[in-house]
Amino acid sequence: MELQFQFATAGQILFGSGRLKEAGNLARSFGRKVLVICGSNPDRCHPLLAHLQRAECQVKVLPIKGEPTVTDVGNGARLARGLGSEVIIGFGGGSAIDAAKAISALATNHKEVLHYLEVIGDGQPLTEDPLPCIAIPTTAGAGAEVTRNAVIKSPEQGFKVSLRHPLMLPRIALVDPELTLSLPPDVTAQTGMDALTQLIEPYVCRRRSPLTDSICLEGMDRAARSLRTAVTNGADIQARENMCVASLFGGLALANAGLGAVHGFAAPIGGQFDAPMEPCAPHFSPPSCTPTSSPFPGRTNLIQKRSSTAIGTFHGSS
Repeated sequence: MELQFQFATAGQILFGSGRLKEAGNLARSFGRKVLVICGSNPDRCHPLLAHLQRAECQVKVLPIKGEPTVTDVGNGARLARGLGSEVIIGFGGGSAIDAAKAISALATNHKEVLHYLEVIGDGQPLTEDPLPCIAIPTTAGAGAEVTRNAVIKSPEQGFKVSLRHPLMLPRIALVDPELTLSLPPDVTAQTGMDALTQLIEPYVCRRRSPLTDSICLEGMDRAARSLRTAVTNGADIQARENMCVASLFGGLALANAGLGAVHGFAAPIGGQFDAPMEPCAPHFSPPSCTPTSSPFPGRTNLIQKRSSTAIGTFHGSS
């Protein structure tokens, strides 16, 4: 069979310790009026805000607690339009970045959120370019800084679904491992398992390619040798860098090859219960992907070798 694949990602990926200092000038390259979307504690944005202020940006901060809901996204888009925002920055975990991507999209596409949502909505495509979005992760797990979708929760329907379009890829993904140094052990373990799972699933996905395979293998190696250290010694910058690479690579892989059963379960379970999916990951992959049940026995053997240390780390931290 003829080999065919495609690959798309953020317009620019900037990786390295200390690179947060570039955020101000990066934002100003798109405009002066900046809307920062963060998690529930806006105090964590102070380092970012200092750089934005030095670049003479006009900044508004919008905290969003937990995973963004349909209401959160709609309100955020209206706020962005009202402020005349010229650039949106997502600063935080995957939920904050997903919220930023969705708000940047709906700030210029004015129909209600459900018009664009998959499964529970009409699933209509965007017709206008989103506002420029800069994604700055502060955890190492979701890889949302390089994906073209935003996971949005609808409590009314009891479901988590995606707002998805190629135009939703951030213009810039800025990954600074120093931002993860303060993560507590439990969050490090849970987000680390998310990163590992998002490397395993694309590796055995039928839409994988030689490019995503290479990314997954490198990411699994880094997670396997660094997750335990990141959990037990959070100040180890090398371990933090490796986990940030694993998270980034997971995002690159899933955006271009797809995911599997673990994330399939996430939609209904995450929509009905306020619980992370990461603890489920060791029970679904790779233990359930045994050589006798998987269509890819060679791949699952390799996965078990590369990820067993990381999975043991997760069980030891819980």
